[in-house]
Amino acid sequence: MKPVSHITLYGIPNCDTVKKARAWLTEHGVDHAFHDFKKQGIDAATLSAALRDVPWQKLINRQGTSWRKLDPAAQAAVADDASAIAAAIANASLIKRPLMRWADGRYSVGFSEAAFAQASAARAG
Repeated sequence: MKPVSHITLYGIPNCDTVKKARAWLTEHGVDHAFHDFKKQGIDAATLSAALRDVPWQKLINRQGTSWRKLDPAAQAAVADDASAIAAAIANASLIKRPLMRWADGRYSVGFSEAAFAQASAARAG
């Protein structure tokens, strides 16, 4: 995979986990861009790239409020990469946050200090 020039954090600004991730990156001097997918949206190409590293079952937050608000038929329709992409484009709040694109082009979801430290060290190495 071709390396990208920077780190992008995808999420929404009022999400507590996104706030923690952004603060960690800033405190550790990790240059990054923030992509507010509520305001800026998210495209199929980005989601498809993310699904190379993160299975749709992990990318789609099936424990969150947005998922629970879907009717059972809509939930059942999310069964593979293509249907997960369609659901996430229609309702970006279904995406587990934060979605990270690291400098090496790999993607991850969620926040933990250990995982961020490892990914940040890998970009420097």
